Order: sequence, then C-alpha cells, then structure tokens
Amino acid sequence: MNGRSKGEIEGEVSKLIVQFEKEYMGRGPSEVRTHVVEDMVLVRLKGVLTRAEQKLISGQDGTELIKKLRATLLENTKEPLYEGIKSITNLEVITFHTDISTVSGEKVIIFTLSDDLEKKLRKF
Repeated sequence: MNGRSKGEIEGEVSKLIVQFEKEYMGRGPSEVRTHVVEDMVLVRLKGVLTRAEQKLISGQDGTELIKKLRATLLENTKEPLYEGIKSITNLEVITFHTDISTVSGEKVIIFTLSDDLEKKLRKF
C-alpha cells in the first residue's frame, strides 16, 4: 500500500472499475463511488445501462436478460479485475458479488479480500 491513504486506494479502485467497464462492458458509468470497509471493497456505479439495455427493459423478460448477461460478462472477465484490485490493495480477492438495478441503472460490486484492508490502512 506504500503509505497510501484509504481515500487514495478508493480512488484507484474507482479508476480501475471505470476503465474495466469501458473496455469490457462497452461504456463507463456516469458516477462511481468506492468504499473500503474492513475486508471488503464496495463499489457503486450509476448510469451503467446502455441505450439498448434501456430499450430491452421495457420488453418481456428484459430485466432478467440484462441481469444474466451482465453477471455472465463480469464472471467471464473477472481475472483482470482481481489482478487490478490485488495490485492496488496488495491483497488477494477471495470472491465478488454483483447486482444491477434496471430501475435506477445502478450497479454494485462487492469484493471480499484475503485480509482486513481497513485495519492495515489504520497502521499508516
């Protein structure tokens, strides 16, 4: 962590997630907020739905299709994210959880880390 603050790490994770969303999902969010809480990194993204996804929502089964597609894409491309989180935090990602709201266009990602990052940051 090289003496970086909690805010600096949260900012680096936010940049990583925006870049990931642009490269792998086709567009970046309109807003991203990241919080380190004990052994978790919580990321909240706003404005993640594409115009096509917004149109699809109005159709039958659209919400379920979008959720499945987004979850599958993230699961299949998680390694670059895991590597990026590890390079920022110096901790392994144990697992992640994600969900997207097709009503608000928000997405959350929760990374569980191999140790309590918040406690480690308090030592600096």
